[in-house]
Amino acid sequence: MAALLTANFGFAQEYQLDNFNPSDKRSINAFESKKDSVTTFDHLRVKIGGAFALQFQGLSHTNTAAPVLNSAGVNANQLFKISNNFNLPTANLDVDVALYDGVNLHLRTFLSSRHHNETYVKGGYLQIDKLDFIKKDFLKDVMKYATIKVGQDEMNYGDAHFRRTDNAYSLTNPFIAGNLLMDAYATFPFMEVYYRRDGFIGMVGASNGRLNQTATSGTAPSVYAKLGYDKQINKDLRVRLTGSIYNNANSSRLDFYNGDRAGSRYYFVLESAYASGTNGANTGAATLNSAKVVPDFVNKMTAIMINPFLRYKGLEFFGTYEMASGRNLSETDRRTYNQYSAELLYRFGKEDSFYFGGRYNQADGKLITGNDITVKRYNIGGGWFMTKNILAKVEYVNQKYDGYATTSIYNGGEFKGYMIEAAIAF
Repeated sequence: MAALLTANFGFAQEYQLDNFNPSDKRSINAFESKKDSVTTFDHLRVKIGGAFALQFQGLSHTNTAAPVLNSAGVNANQLFKISNNFNLPTANLDVDVALYDGVNLHLRTFLSSRHHNETYVKGGYLQIDKLDFIKKDFLKDVMKYATIKVGQDEMNYGDAHFRRTDNAYSLTNPFIAGNLLMDAYATFPFMEVYYRRDGFIGMVGASNGRLNQTATSGTAPSVYAKLGYDKQINKDLRVRLTGSIYNNANSSRLDFYNGDRAGSRYYFVLESAYASGTNGANTGAATLNSAKVVPDFVNKMTAIMINPFLRYKGLEFFGTYEMASGRNLSETDRRTYNQYSAELLYRFGKEDSFYFGGRYNQADGKLITGNDITVKRYNIGGGWFMTKNILAKVEYVNQKYDGYATTSIYNGGEFKGYMIEAAIAF
């Protein structure tokens, strides 16, 4: 604490830590942080940053579910009455610290979020790009290409998480939708080792697969890896292709697809008007997974994700194919889910300050009840970077549900409408 109090403080506009992605527009299509052995470190420095986001929601929803009376005698399949209005403003606080030459710390706190309205720490990690704290130039030839990350934060599974909204931070996400239907994101304890050279990317990692930590037994280690290639072919063309795999052999609670404690951007869509077992109104915090598809693989899971990315001049394509299989604690056989996503954007104007485009996202799989379901989402929208720290977005969304039982609130479900978002990050 004394070191922090006596350290130099900087702001995102003035000081950028080595081998860390900036928080502003410069991180568009950045993916993993860069690897550069050239250092600017002179002494301990602390950079304070933040992010803010506010949406205006204009959505409507319908379903064809049969009435189901809950224990309070009210229809649990009656949809929440939503209207055009503002969502809860969200805010992040970031603390990035240059601790030593080649050693950086990142810590993110959610000051306000849908699931937790109160302030709480999202996660953080230590990133090591040099081992000079052991001995000057220790393993210099290896660390020229290697990086070590240790912490409790989002893991580097797939590339979709680099383009997702992280509570208030949404500058790298071209859409307000936030994230994919199956959102593979959670803040697990992890260790990752990277090796990057001549455009090739290799990473192996391990975690305990738990969102909330406890000393009780019942969890086997999760292992995961990524392999890919990322190259700027010429000034107009960049290509990237990565494949990732994640496996957990046994867990008492695996929060892989429902670990985003910030919550969905779409408030109350296809949600019951009443809290479970009561006739009281539902809340935004209780319905944090609105519009998401959660496979409910709590006990065992294997997932793979393949992500192609291509940018030619102002035209940009990013795709996702994901296959996940697993089971719940009460099941003996695995179920399988597939996810497909394709987004096409065009950036234009001075320094690519404007963009427009669309995204198609589909998830399908088998519920624990045996139903084969499909959920499809279409997004069309655009944005304007007023400055490199300020982004205004607008989009139209349509999401449909198919295959759910007549007693499910999602039976014949659909929501559609427009969203407007103002986002700031520094």
